[in-house]
Amino acid sequence: MDMVTPVLARDLATLGRVSEETSSESVLSGLTATLAGGVPGCAGGTAELWRRERLVVSASHSELVVLVESESELGEGPATEARATGGHVIVQDVLRDPRWPDYAAMAIRCGVRSILAMPITVERAVLILGLYGVRPGAFAARGVPSLADMLAEQVTVALANMWDYDEVRTDAAQMQEALAGRAIIDQAKGIIMKSSGCSAEAAFEELRRVSQHHQVKVADLARLLVDEHQRNRGLKEG
Repeated sequence: MDMVTPVLARDLATLGRVSEETSSESVLSGLTATLAGGVPGCAGGTAELWRRERLVVSASHSELVVLVESESELGEGPATEARATGGHVIVQDVLRDPRWPDYAAMAIRCGVRSILAMPITVERAVLILGLYGVRPGAFAARGVPSLADMLAEQVTVALANMWDYDEVRTDAAQMQEALAGRAIIDQAKGIIMKSSGCSAEAAFEELRRVSQHHQVKVADLARLLVDEHQRNRGLKEG
């Protein structure tokens, strides 16, 4: 049976759309739900995203979270092998596969009989997708290449879009912070200029001299000066 269906293709394509709520967790959650609902024979899915030594895990069912955590503790299993070898790993029947008996016992407890683990490399990250069937032989080896190609293409787009959007949001936040810092520095310069009668350049040099002496950022020092000035003005007005 072909594992690539129109429903799967449609749902995977929607993962590339980003919004304010988009995150690694939301993309992976959508992906695992898409696998569970769109791949014939797949009753559940997991995703393990390894990026910069940070691991983000998502699963379509709570039992599969337990299974992923158990595999991590055991240090062996299909996802572990897929990550180590960079190849697809198929378990046609966990009751008959001799490779990981402890993992197989946990899989049976979670209601899993067949497994397909697929690694996908995305930029500087590795994504391990797990597909789980409740019956033996749910995933035929001949259908894996086409499924893997589609998943790699769509997941790469979804994650790349999400990371690009994150960078834009980060840049915007940093710009806002920089503008806010410059505004507070200008206020502090005005206070110094008014109290000492110096130029704007001399006021900034004084801020920088004091900040270096006390090993604090110019913006933080400026904020302290403005806050103190406002408190003193409030006391005088009161």
